[in-house]
Amino acid sequence: MISAPLHLAGERLALDPAGVLFWPARKLLAVSDLHLEKGSHFAARGRFVPPYDTRETLARLAPLLRRYAPAHLVFLGDSFHDAAGAARMPAAERATLRQALDGREVTWVLGNHDPLPPEALPGEAVEELRLGPLVFRHQGIPGSAAGFELSGHFHPKASMATRCGAVTRPCFMTDARRILLPSFGAYTGGLAITEAPVAALFPRGGRAFLLGKERLFSMAVGPMKHLAAALTRSPAEPTSFA
Repeated sequence: MISAPLHLAGERLALDPAGVLFWPARKLLAVSDLHLEKGSHFAARGRFVPPYDTRETLARLAPLLRRYAPAHLVFLGDSFHDAAGAARMPAAERATLRQALDGREVTWVLGNHDPLPPEALPGEAVEELRLGPLVFRHQGIPGSAAGFELSGHFHPKASMATRCGAVTRPCFMTDARRILLPSFGAYTGGLAITEAPVAALFPRGGRAFLLGKERLFSMAVGPMKHLAAALTRSPAEPTSFA
């Protein structure tokens, strides 16, 4: 895979086509919105979906840990689909996750779906994490007062025109002050970057990096001030499935 280099606040970062971000200077890997145990959450409420989301999500994470060998692993919130998700993990998946975390500094940024630290798993749980000039939080804060921000929550996706018609993919969304990461979970949907909650973070536009199989596809995004102004209620949640 070919990652895309990006600079934020003077720091060199790398956006990976798998939907994760690597900060080489800190040997830090950031991943957002795994929503582990979403399938079991639905099943308990009578919505039966294949119970393999946690297994698939962790299987997708494993090669990235081998590729980047991060010393610090930052989960940007909604790592579990609900506060009891960690306790519901099957033994095999729990063992896989603990092995992935072993020997690394782990930070769990708390999200709206997982407002409590994950049960019986290593790492520190925080509302937000500040390292050097960068701040890691679950949900972005509009305006320059947010600092140089990396966040998730909205599961951004974008559409790009091609010779075969429009293609819609999960994406990173960036500007000079922030990076919005795509969701990493197997059972997560997306919210278009043209929707008001995302536009509120990028009123002047920016650049979207759509996820491809081996590379990212970059696309300029024009000003979205008119969409940002439409945000008159609480930020929308991404759709359940793409």
